[in-house]
Amino acid sequence: MVNVPGFLIVLALAAIPAVIWLLFFLKEDSRKPEPGKMLSITFIAGMAASAPVLLLELLFRKMAITPLHSLLLFIVGIALIEEVFKFFAAYAVNNKNKRFDEPVDAMIYMITAALGFATVENFFIVKSGLDAINLSTMLSTLNSVALRFIGATLLHALASGIVGYSWAQRRFGKRRGVIFLGLFFASGVHALFNFFVVRFQATDVFYPTFFLVVIAFWVLADFERAKG
Repeated sequence: MVNVPGFLIVLALAAIPAVIWLLFFLKEDSRKPEPGKMLSITFIAGMAASAPVLLLELLFRKMAITPLHSLLLFIVGIALIEEVFKFFAAYAVNNKNKRFDEPVDAMIYMITAALGFATVENFFIVKSGLDAINLSTMLSTLNSVALRFIGATLLHALASGIVGYSWAQRRFGKRRGVIFLGLFFASGVHALFNFFVVRFQATDVFYPTFFLVVIAFWVLADFERAKG
């Protein structure tokens, strides 16, 4: 039997980081905000994109012959797979969306899909930490949620923001091939973050955090350029 209260607690904790970041980035589109319905559908599409990604990641892990192959998969392979599927999720929902009528919208929809994707990741991490709900596990899980707020959840939003800017250039600037360039840079950012996580693990959060701050300025500058 499903523990409904426990499930709702896990879902709420998993969604909190994504919702906070979504509200933050939506302020960048305050002049002509996107309809809540399309944002909700895009968020759900991002959540759904996690299913094929999980299957592919499991498949590739089984194909890893050595620990080095497994490490390269985590640092590079997973980054590319996730960035591609987040883009497909946002594209499938919004390519023919009539309200998708200015460059900044591409960044908003990409970030929304990314945060839906991150929510599913957060859900499984929170769930594993709350198999037995008590004060100790709750405090530990809250710490994990806080770390994911400034870490992986923000990473997903920023990487997809880069892709969103490229998507805007393709849709409104008719620049061919630019989406592939955006996916390349976003995957590189994602892979570098994964590298910092593996390299420093939980011993030093300064380097991955500083890296995300730098990327955040990059993405915010893209927002300004997209708003023209």
